[in-house]
Amino acid sequence: MKLSFHGADRGVTGSCHLLECAGKKILIDCGLYQGGREIVEENAAPFGFDPADIDYLLLTHAHLDHCGRIPLLVKRGFTGEIIATAATVELARLVMLDSAGLQEEEARYQLRRARRRGGRRGRRTEPLYTTLDALNCLEYVGRQAGFGQAITLAPGIRATFLIAGHILGSASILLELEEKGRRHRLLLSGDLGYSGRVILRDPAPPPRADTVVMETTYGDRLHKQLQPSIDELYGVINETIGRGGNVIIPTFALERAQEILYYLREGVESKRLRHFSNVFLDSPMAISATRIFERHPECYDAEALQVSHDGGDPFDLPGLHFTRETAESMAINQIDGGAVIMAGSGMCTGGRVRHHLKHNLWHRKNSVIFVGYAARGTLARRIIDGAETVRIFGEEIPVRAGIHTIGGFSAHADQAELLAWHRQTGRPETTFLVHGEEESMRSFAKRLTDTRVEMPSLHQVYPLGEG
Repeated sequence: MKLSFHGADRGVTGSCHLLECAGKKILIDCGLYQGGREIVEENAAPFGFDPADIDYLLLTHAHLDHCGRIPLLVKRGFTGEIIATAATVELARLVMLDSAGLQEEEARYQLRRARRRGGRRGRRTEPLYTTLDALNCLEYVGRQAGFGQAITLAPGIRATFLIAGHILGSASILLELEEKGRRHRLLLSGDLGYSGRVILRDPAPPPRADTVVMETTYGDRLHKQLQPSIDELYGVINETIGRGGNVIIPTFALERAQEILYYLREGVESKRLRHFSNVFLDSPMAISATRIFERHPECYDAEALQVSHDGGDPFDLPGLHFTRETAESMAINQIDGGAVIMAGSGMCTGGRVRHHLKHNLWHRKNSVIFVGYAARGTLARRIIDGAETVRIFGEEIPVRAGIHTIGGFSAHADQAELLAWHRQTGRPETTFLVHGEEESMRSFAKRLTDTRVEMPSLHQVYPLGEG
């Protein structure tokens, strides 16, 4: 038995881990790296293993940094079985097709740019994978996992998906392994949510494990309390709309968009939001994701289920507009004030939000509210860190709008919640820390006193069950 690490190692994107046991090779997640320009080459680099050798791919959830390289995996030879929950399968299809479309668009742009420069090529002018590649990989989706139900992958290998509470359909995965008479329990956290969030059921208590692989995105900090975060959201919107401005909310299409819609609906119904005129969900992907959410009430918590059972829609409110078409999106930029504009991407690395920032960031009456994680090297992070100007579509835009970062809406567990989760796993022999920046990992590692802690480097291999 051995475990190797091929992504999200001392970083927060590109999750990819490989288990070898009983003659089988099992990949857990295959995500895209996200961030600065150098990331393009990291995504195109070899995986660190032969995709054709992989028997199973277990997908914890549908965020791009966990599923975004699956089409490339298939393109390079994977022919095994992909297993995930039903909601994850639907969302991953949406995410991968969107990613392929963006890569094709970027490749066309780079090719045009190269031609204008007389054929001199800089960045890649070929997409990492195409829409056809994304569609092809869906052919390998096999069994759909039910929460808490063990799936036999092969003799000596069982997988159980457990509620992770991060996004719709997200799971931690317990692998019960047996090889040459040795037994071992490997638990992979995936990305963990936390108790008490709206819409989703709380994370399931983790089982005892011999080895734990866990995320540490917020391993060095505590989140703001949720209610003060909701109060702050309402306050910024009321103040901005009251002075005649627009509110821009860079929004992750999965979970965060639906969560903010949920709170906006509650704010209108409770009359805590005033002067409300128009809300735009300006993201075709977020709109499609919202429809998928509506098809999977089995993932809802009791409160969201009650809204649905009472004949309401947890994600609908007066003045809400879904803008799929480009022309509709462009028309939003003619609105001088009174609008809440939710658009992707959450880290402002692409998508329609960049257009809205270009048209609104320079004016003091407007506000930008960041409600999610911003990785280093992203436009969102530069704005949050206090840049006086930012370059958008080749133009230097002054940052004069009010900038607000509201951390309580994070879909990731914070340090206290991660520690509480880990304590329930018993006293694992080894805990591998992944999916976090190195400072976050080191801070979290200091608090783990009853387990051997490892922070693997890219492509590092470890034996399992030999202690």
